[in-house]
Order: sequence, then structure tokens, then C-alpha cells
Amino acid sequence: MPFAIYCLDKPNSGPVRMAARPDHLAYLVGYEDKIVFAGPLLADDHQTMIGSLLILDLPDRAAAEKFSANDPYRKAGLFQSVNITAWRKTYPKA
Repeated sequence: MPFAIYCLDKPNSGPVRMAARPDHLAYLVGYEDKIVFAGPLLADDHQTMIGSLLILDLPDRAAAEKFSANDPYRKAGLFQSVNITAWRKTYPKA
């Protein structure tokens, strides 16, 4: 079942994000077969990263929670908030 993981960064946390980014990207490699899509949320300037949005196809909520808890970004204390929600694709139709 797909899960949406929506994370917002703490204010002024760009340096934390950049320091943890290589480990975060390496962590995602282990989930490439589970990632539907993933990427940063951007500020209105379309440059500044302010959070993360990931959709992962995982067996259950516990697996989504485990993925999120072990994300190097989360371990670094980057996020102000993390929301994990079951998700279903409707459009475009496959």
C-alpha cells in the first residue's frame, strides 16, 4: 500500500539539510524499488528546500514509520513535522 510522507523543515535549517543530504540520498537507494516518487518541497522562490514529500509502496504503516524514523534527515533533527498517510493513486489512470 502506498504511503505519503510529508515533512516540513524547521525554520532556517538549510545547513542541517545540506549536511545530511548525502546520507539521505544514499538511504533512498535502498528503497528505490519502493519509491513511487520523492523530492524536496520548495519555497516560493523555487530554489530553497523547505521539506520533503515521498510516496513509498510499503506493506503497512509500521514499515512507513520505520522508513521515516531511519531517514538521515529525521535523525539529524531537520523536520519540524512529519505526517504519514495512506495514499491511493487516482489520476492519471494507469
